[in-house]
Amino acid sequence: MSTYTTYVHPQAWQEIKELPGNMRQRVRQTINDLQIEPRPSQSKRLDTPNPVLDLRRIRLERWRIVYAIGEDEELIDILAVRKRPPYDYGDLEQLLQGINQ
Repeated sequence: MSTYTTYVHPQAWQEIKELPGNMRQRVRQTINDLQIEPRPSQSKRLDTPNPVLDLRRIRLERWRIVYAIGEDEELIDILAVRKRPPYDYGDLEQLLQGINQ
């Protein structure tokens, strides 16, 4: 089994830094676990305009970790860590643009 490389985008990094302490630790542990198993059973694939892209989310209580898996590069892009509600995934296209930069 291979290990994936994780890249936390600057916006997501800032969101993680602003989390409450106990949730920040849980998010960091979940991100570390994604390096071994990028598609855990509690993750859910999100609908995107690009069907080739594997965009997923993991729910931790009211928080969502939104990430994309790049199989070719064995790379996981952490795009956002948001609280739901009010987050409604309305900015997925904007988040996906960050992958291509």
